[in-house]
Amino acid sequence: MTAPATSAQAPRHTEPLADAVVDALQALLDGTRRDVRDQCRQLEPELFAPPGQPLDMESHRARVRQQLARLAETPWPAGGFPVEQGGTARYADSVTALEMLGHADLSLLVKAGVQWGLFGGAVSLLGTERHWAMLPDIISGRLLGCFAMTETAHGSDVQGLLTTATYDPESDEIVVHSPALGARKDYIGGAARDATVAAVFAQLLVGDENHGVHCVLVPIRDDSGAPRPGVTLSDCGPKLGLNGVDNGRILFDHVRVPRTNLLGRYGDIDEEGRYRSPIASSGRRFFTMLGALIRGRISVGGAAGAAARSALTLAIRYGDERTQFAKPNSSEEVRLLDYRTYQRRLLPRLAQSYALGFAQSELVSAMDDVLSGRATTEQDQRQLEARAAGIKALMTWHAAETIQECREACGGAGYMWANRFASLKADTDIFTTFEGDNTVLLQLVAKGLLGDYQETFGDLDTLGIIRFGARLTTGTVLERSAVRGLVQKIIDAAPGRPDETPFTTRGSQLRLVRDREEHLVETLAIRLRRVSDSHADAFNAFNRCQDHLVETARAHVERVVLEAFAAAVETCPPGEARSLLDRLCDLHALSTIERHKDWYLEHDRLSPARTKALTATVNDLCERLRPDARRLVDAFGIPEAWLATEMMADHEEGYW
Repeated sequence: MTAPATSAQAPRHTEPLADAVVDALQALLDGTRRDVRDQCRQLEPELFAPPGQPLDMESHRARVRQQLARLAETPWPAGGFPVEQGGTARYADSVTALEMLGHADLSLLVKAGVQWGLFGGAVSLLGTERHWAMLPDIISGRLLGCFAMTETAHGSDVQGLLTTATYDPESDEIVVHSPALGARKDYIGGAARDATVAAVFAQLLVGDENHGVHCVLVPIRDDSGAPRPGVTLSDCGPKLGLNGVDNGRILFDHVRVPRTNLLGRYGDIDEEGRYRSPIASSGRRFFTMLGALIRGRISVGGAAGAAARSALTLAIRYGDERTQFAKPNSSEEVRLLDYRTYQRRLLPRLAQSYALGFAQSELVSAMDDVLSGRATTEQDQRQLEARAAGIKALMTWHAAETIQECREACGGAGYMWANRFASLKADTDIFTTFEGDNTVLLQLVAKGLLGDYQETFGDLDTLGIIRFGARLTTGTVLERSAVRGLVQKIIDAAPGRPDETPFTTRGSQLRLVRDREEHLVETLAIRLRRVSDSHADAFNAFNRCQDHLVETARAHVERVVLEAFAAAVETCPPGEARSLLDRLCDLHALSTIERHKDWYLEHDRLSPARTKALTATVNDLCERLRPDARRLVDAFGIPEAWLATEMMADHEEGYW
């Protein structure tokens, strides 16, 4: 039987060919951890490639458990732990390996993140030496655990958790209890099937005093897999996505554990039954504990970026081959990627993926510096937390929007499970609220821009926080967010005003993006100062500024991401790869400015004529980048086995 032909053009081979430019771009994207990425690319495709068809929930969970056991044999889980705890202290390698799993089955990414990033991370970073004996079994996967923080009634508001951990001096035990149905631990990865121990976050009660949220290790299953006495376990069942993760619910009925099960690095109970903490402020202690677990948030952002790159690779390859509609007076059909609308839908997102990838690499390096002890100040930790929150928010929103756009760009083929978009879309959807709701995270970033208020947060009410932030001068705020010298040199080298120089002048691009951030920060501080001076109701006053807070944070992170891209261009050796990367950076910068052109018009930063010229320049860049679109996605270096789809197999066989 002869396969149908739907185009006058012969099919082209869809796998990447040898290309020095692609190799150079991939080396830059891989960065200093290329060896880790290459090792991930060599993982057994029969085990790690995404499933080609939907699996039933139990089969999917069993497959992910098998994958987790294989992953435990690699060096990467141990990399997330210090040497004195049985690890190898290769933190960046560990997070990079998790990011690469974002190209494969995202259920495995989440399962691994829970085991080694959240559960293992809690024992490592919140525990003391008495707990570290558990870590070799956690690293090897012999002891599987879960991270029981979220409750049915409290998600983002961790300080409001209802679960209690009450110290009983008579027995020298801690009694963990769910005092209401709303205290049920919910959506807990591993709780439904595999976890035997839970890291439970609860209000620590010692005597008559509540010392706030702390973490206690609670065994939840015995050796046969049955729930421990006082522990009620249930299964969340099927979800929108990530059905290879056994999410469950936990209720505690006066479950007793030894006092020493309290992870007491930041707050402990001594042998005399007295509470001790090196941090006096309960609020500051709480944020310090959460800050120690930053690795999970960074991993989620990285994996979301990987999923977006997979979607873009599939859609751009498809658009580079698929044809629709013939030109007038011609039998030759036009490739989808030659249409302006198709370019506009995908190429700015491709540029943003590069930008976010470079920003993520910088973030992972900063995390490695903090965890390894090379960066030791409290300011280093706070900057890491703020940047991780902001990049996670933008990265996961980017993934959700990009995967949807790629799905639509592939038409009916994009709707088929066998073409990956369905699973990518379903699995990443939760990432916008998992490891922190994005809107809440951006509010934290904006507050950080108003100064290091965490120093006094625990001792201030809402009005006090507002007054603290509003007292800071704009100059102080901007000094705290000063850019690196390399980027500043680029800005200083730009001639004239941004509204007079060519849009493709990098310094002008950076200046326009920075100007928007600075204005938003300044006007936010002014609004808050007016609120504090008027003694208005604190909550309502703060609530009225929330939209401004979020927009300020978004502008800040957009500036950080663009600067990371600009710095990457500067480090690329001269040649064709750098020229291509430079054009792609132009597209990202100008697409970012175009997205906010209403703001630039309203605030008289750009004239109507200039904004029209801006759109024309973006269109021109899309057209100039179109011939290299395939090279740009090939440079992601995604294993071909992880990109196998029915639609491209149909193309190879001549169906279209």
